[in-house]
Amino acid sequence: MGRIISVLKKEFIQIKRDKMTLGIIFMLPLIQLLLFGYAIQTEVKHISTVVFDQSLSQESRSMLEAFSASGYFDITGVAGSYEEVTHRIDSGQAKVGIIFPPDFNHSVQKGIPAQVQVIVDASDNMVANQAMAVANSIGLLKSQEIVLSKMRLEGPPYDIRVRPWYNPDGITAYYMVPGILGIIVTLTMMIMTSVSIVRERERGTLEQLIVTPIKSWELMMGKIVPYIALGYIQITVALLVGVAVFGVPIRGSLLELYLLTLFFITASLGLGILISNVAQNQMQAFQMSFFIMLPSIMLSGFLFPRAAMPDFIYYLSNVIPLTYYLDIIRGIILKGIGFQYLVGQVIALFVFSVVFMTAAIVKFRKKIA
Repeated sequence: MGRIISVLKKEFIQIKRDKMTLGIIFMLPLIQLLLFGYAIQTEVKHISTVVFDQSLSQESRSMLEAFSASGYFDITGVAGSYEEVTHRIDSGQAKVGIIFPPDFNHSVQKGIPAQVQVIVDASDNMVANQAMAVANSIGLLKSQEIVLSKMRLEGPPYDIRVRPWYNPDGITAYYMVPGILGIIVTLTMMIMTSVSIVRERERGTLEQLIVTPIKSWELMMGKIVPYIALGYIQITVALLVGVAVFGVPIRGSLLELYLLTLFFITASLGLGILISNVAQNQMQAFQMSFFIMLPSIMLSGFLFPRAAMPDFIYYLSNVIPLTYYLDIIRGIILKGIGFQYLVGQVIALFVFSVVFMTAAIVKFRKKIA
């Protein structure tokens, strides 16, 4: 125990002297949460829209009001010709063009399908999909209003009430902030620990450890315990920012969240230590860390739903620790669920921790390479 404490003290002193490490610990959670929390939005609203209304009737104005009231379309210009609509979309001044034909009012009054042309700039796929879906929904709702008014019914034939749970308003920050928190912990824990032993070797301080009677597992423990404490500091800072700035609700137990986070932190640190034992220098350690980070971000379900991935990629994502931690943190924060629903994820992270730490201890050789 005394040998482990001596390594702990040495590691804490090294971290305190390393200003870059301290900057990563305290600034990275704030910067990434604020940047990605505001920047990453899956629901696209306030789409710039130009209108060419050849009808100039009450019906066309009512339809435009429905588009504007949805919050997804901002009427930023009124065109006087079809060519002007094309020009505004080509130039990027508008993403959507709405065109009403001259006989729009006549068609509505006669009960003939009144056509409304909605031109969407599909060069941005996310904006295009959102615009097309909302435009079709508005057309369907307005059609139902007319049908019901002519049938003189007191209400629609079917009363379908959709109740979205956990995030009823569809606020992107509620979904993204917990995921960003997992990314931050993975990035900082893995990078900082991946350079720790390499840094010792490059600076020559590894010789001091070699001449001591310390064992490999004791050295590993002394290396990771300080970073576990720092990981919890990052978690706390990120949660405070998420709640204070983005209003993210925490519906579950913070105690359970902190306890289960330990398995994810140790898995990330174990992987970092393993990289540190494999890499020959700090540059290799950085490169190997980022080589692992990219699949973690892309395949874990942070950006894209895993259910939509091909079978091979879906099963490949099962070997990424972040995949399981996203289920844990989103489950506790958004759903308010507890350990009894997350046993599988916790077991998976525990297995990762044991495998990575065991491999790191076996790989480590208490000698200068």
